[in-house]
Amino acid sequence: MTSAPALPAQAAIDRPEPRPERGSGGGGGGRLRALDGLRILAALMVCLYHYAGKNGPVAEAWGQSPGLKFPTLSSFATYGSLGVQLFFVISGFVICMSSWGRSPGDFFRSRVARLYPAYWAAIVVVTAAAVLLPVVVRPLPLNELLVNFTMLQQPMGVDRVLGVCWTLWVEMRFYLLFAVFVVWRGVTYRRVVVFCIGWIFASVFARVAQSPLTDVLVMRDHAPYFIGGLALYLIHRYGSDLLLWGIVLTSWLLGQRYSVTALWHPGMEGDFARSPYVIQAIVTLAFVAVAAVALGWLSWANWRWLTVAGALTYPFYLLHEHLGWFAIRIMNRALRLPPQVTLVAAVATMLVLAHLLHRLVEKPFGPRLKRAMAAQAARIPLRERAG
Repeated sequence: MTSAPALPAQAAIDRPEPRPERGSGGGGGGRLRALDGLRILAALMVCLYHYAGKNGPVAEAWGQSPGLKFPTLSSFATYGSLGVQLFFVISGFVICMSSWGRSPGDFFRSRVARLYPAYWAAIVVVTAAAVLLPVVVRPLPLNELLVNFTMLQQPMGVDRVLGVCWTLWVEMRFYLLFAVFVVWRGVTYRRVVVFCIGWIFASVFARVAQSPLTDVLVMRDHAPYFIGGLALYLIHRYGSDLLLWGIVLTSWLLGQRYSVTALWHPGMEGDFARSPYVIQAIVTLAFVAVAAVALGWLSWANWRWLTVAGALTYPFYLLHEHLGWFAIRIMNRALRLPPQVTLVAAVATMLVLAHLLHRLVEKPFGPRLKRAMAAQAARIPLRERAG
């Protein structure tokens, strides 16, 4: 018995489509440079938080709490940690865009080549700084340092060389989920939508189930931001529809709740108290900003320097925390520079180092690693690759 032929509309939805040109869709052609601008904005938010919005090792670098060094600025800087939520919304958008038309192998190779070369170099640089000046951050034992090169130190229960790399563990789990449930069979509108809806319900179920393993896989506290980004890319590619906006709205509703729960500490007094309403406002702005890119409202932001700034975001993010603390200690306590000058100089120094890491490591070694993995895969017979 033969099955009925698929309706044309359904066949178009189910069939994997060719990878779109970057920035194609309702927002107009060309590179989405506004998205690059949002990337560097998110990185600078996190940087400001690490330099002036918290205590801990950075207080040792300054010689006192940043709240005392910057009484006014610190009250704003403490909200910079929400740059991570903006990063995750952007990541959902970008991963959906860049994976369209790619095989699982292509997707895997692109992620490895994108993440690991700069990450490995950052571990070496930060460890060297910790060995030479072990007053702010101390080097890890060799066995823990080596585990860090895998990017799997968190599930292994090993201390991190780079404090910020907890977000990379979150990103890796997102990539895995998206690869298994969407990329494996080819990215289509329908598969992304089903994935988004399924992940929303799974994240809510994970809260009820209270299973540590389920929580690790589903990432209930982070899922809404990725889901919102995925849906916003579909809006960018296909145009607005009620289903997609419903997914975005649901993601925002869940995301603002999770952010308040994680970052608002009721009754907290002192330098770094946060308002739940400001947290909600910043999360809302993160969704609105990426939605503005999706709808083409920021297509006027087409300056070339945004692309350059966007390219520096990842190496800057990796280096800025611990190396910035070293720079602050030297500039402020050894060279006696004023706090405001030290803060600006530390950020500028990290941008210069990020540029060097991008030019000397990311640009040459990322493509080489990707080509080497592709060549290795090509040497394996197709039958063996299929299992």
